[in-house]
Amino acid sequence: MFVDQVRINVKSGKGGDGMVAFRREKYVPNGGPAGGDGGRGGNVVLEAANDRRTLLDFRYHRHFKAPSGGKGMIKGMYGRGANDLIIKVPRGTTVSDAETQEILGDLTEEGQQLIVAKGGRGGRGNIHFASPRNPAPEIAENGEPAIERILQLELKVLADVGLVGFPSVGKSTLLAAVTSARPKIAAYHFTTLAPNLGMVRLGDGRDFVMADMPGLIEGAAQGVGLGIKFLRHIERTRVLLHLVDMSGTDGRHPLTDYQKINHELAVYDELLLKRPQIIVATKMDLPSSKENLKEFKQELKKDMDQLPQIIEISAVTHQGLDTLLNRAADLLATAPVYPTLAERQQQQQYSAETMEVSETPFTITRDADAVWILSGEKIEKLFEMTNLEHDESLARFARQLRHLGVDDALRERGAKDGDLVRLKDFTFEFVD
Repeated sequence: MFVDQVRINVKSGKGGDGMVAFRREKYVPNGGPAGGDGGRGGNVVLEAANDRRTLLDFRYHRHFKAPSGGKGMIKGMYGRGANDLIIKVPRGTTVSDAETQEILGDLTEEGQQLIVAKGGRGGRGNIHFASPRNPAPEIAENGEPAIERILQLELKVLADVGLVGFPSVGKSTLLAAVTSARPKIAAYHFTTLAPNLGMVRLGDGRDFVMADMPGLIEGAAQGVGLGIKFLRHIERTRVLLHLVDMSGTDGRHPLTDYQKINHELAVYDELLLKRPQIIVATKMDLPSSKENLKEFKQELKKDMDQLPQIIEISAVTHQGLDTLLNRAADLLATAPVYPTLAERQQQQQYSAETMEVSETPFTITRDADAVWILSGEKIEKLFEMTNLEHDESLARFARQLRHLGVDDALRERGAKDGDLVRLKDFTFEFVD
């Protein structure tokens, strides 16, 4: 089964907690703090691999969690750092955040890696908090919390030459005639339900990958039929062979077919029409094809200043196949690698001149029970890294809140001495 789109849930490893410990040795009174740091949590990493062809494995295994770092130990010993969790995906996989739609990366080269969830850093042990004023601190940090996110994986086949056109125009027949691929061929529409790849090798030593893109229909760019499922695979191709059935056996008009397919390509991504395209007149072994091709050229010439290149073929008799393949190889030699729609969107994300940045690292609301609610990514992270078992750690957290301006903000909102304030599942009193 060819699976080219899936969602997975990934979670990085939490950083190990720092330790509160003191040096205790014979003849060494007041040995001082000796609590070690926690180890780093594991990253979740996606890696492109040639031995993966589809995303089928992710249909049954969707949740991935990296190991957490080890806790700090006595005598200043660090906790063990966790190994990264490496998930292999096929080359050509585009990765995005399913919730924000942000493009995270595009994995196209063998061994290319992308960190999609960074492991938390280890918390510091009390050895780091000693000072002349507090030589024996009972302060340690918890490890940095893990990152959890839902990813959207999309596989777009990696092919040099793509075959496009309406159903039953001869794409699968052409692929089978010039490569060792064996796509399904039958006398009905939509025989091909997934892209097929084949390697073309020419007599002069040149070779390239050809992909049979399943038949498009009118409205595909809006999702009609299998729509976008087919169109996105065309993005990575560098040369398009536009197959047009000249026999007219299905009652369709060749020029109308040609115009409709180009329209769907332009609606999906207008830059698709800027890459080299050869019109391939197929089924030229049938009686009516010659006359239909003549009419097609005349009508096409009315709308264009210069007639595009048209190559006549018959995949059954192998007429014109050598000419077509050599011409496609010639175009590939000069055709650049075109950025996909996702890659261009990613560039726009990073090149945006203005970014919305919150002025404060927290927000304050009030619930129905008159309890003040503190929230915000930064302040919640500080709370999770606070060791609540030691009073000195709590006092340090209170100082951090004051430094961030939480006390002043609560006063401005009308908080009074003794009011309850809640941060996640922790409730405390506001002292003015």
